[in-house]
Amino acid sequence: MVVCQREGGMIKVTSTGLLWLLLFSATVIAQEKYIASYAGFAGFQAPLWAAKDFGFMAKYDVSADLVMIPGSARGAQALLGGSIHFGQIDGTALISAINQGADLVFVASSLNKFPFSLVAQKNIREPKDLAGRKIGIVSFGGAHEVSLILALKEWNIPRQSVILLASGPAANRLIALSSGALDATLLAPPETSEAARLGLPTLAHMTELKVAFFPMNAIATRRSFLEKNRDVIKRFLQAYAEGIHQFMTHKDKGVAVLSQRMKQKNPAVVEETYQYFASTFSSPPRMSHDGMRTAIDMLQQRSPETKFDRNVNRYVDERLLDELEKDGSSKGWVERAEAAL
Repeated sequence: MVVCQREGGMIKVTSTGLLWLLLFSATVIAQEKYIASYAGFAGFQAPLWAAKDFGFMAKYDVSADLVMIPGSARGAQALLGGSIHFGQIDGTALISAINQGADLVFVASSLNKFPFSLVAQKNIREPKDLAGRKIGIVSFGGAHEVSLILALKEWNIPRQSVILLASGPAANRLIALSSGALDATLLAPPETSEAARLGLPTLAHMTELKVAFFPMNAIATRRSFLEKNRDVIKRFLQAYAEGIHQFMTHKDKGVAVLSQRMKQKNPAVVEETYQYFASTFSSPPRMSHDGMRTAIDMLQQRSPETKFDRNVNRYVDERLLDELEKDGSSKGWVERAEAAL
């Protein structure tokens, strides 16, 4: 059947052609690409990997590419600049930016605890031995710095007595620690397992701090994008929640995604990483308000000249999660995930 006809140098579109063009346009809109970032290759990045690799993004018609952007400060900049639509990111940089009026908001959180352990050289046996030592963190202004400052305070060790160095990704920090370039660093699985195999002792687990709750893996977006694309973000959250549930309840799939995404060939390391995080993630992915207040208070102490709003709703919008629960989708997440197997 002829769709278009040329008449006198003009294109005449028949009714059939018009219908085809409308359908094509709708398809293009439906297939719009989105970009979501994660912050590294540690096991706690698994919720976003699971949502993508288990097929839940496709299931809910969210065409998304995943990119790695290390550090919350860089992730916040990418969101503000519009180069990404979603960021799986820790709360520190975004809280500061939102407090200053940035067009950003948290809509979910899959991990509300610090997943780090403080690993050190063999001659460092307890926290007080850290005085005067070089401690590597991924970057300044993120969860690494916050958790370490909280730990030093709890151990009655002055912040000024240690040397904090921005040392990049976990793999780089582990190499620096094993070679003696660093005296200690914060690591998460799988690097904690590798450190143990190298004989490097663990001084402390950040999960054991008195103030262990913290927005570690929060999903953020631009507030303006949320208001204009509520259905897209709701479908994204549906995929995200089902990915978390399936990761936590189906070990074979969880181990497979960790092995592939972490590029880890040692099955024992992957197994340990899975066991650690399968019981740690939040499902459904609700934000810990206590964790948010911990982060806000920490930032206030670090920048006393800046007044931080302690109202969690200033930073978090959980209305879409509320809608999913209200219409029964919180139960449906589990049921649909099971049905997809």
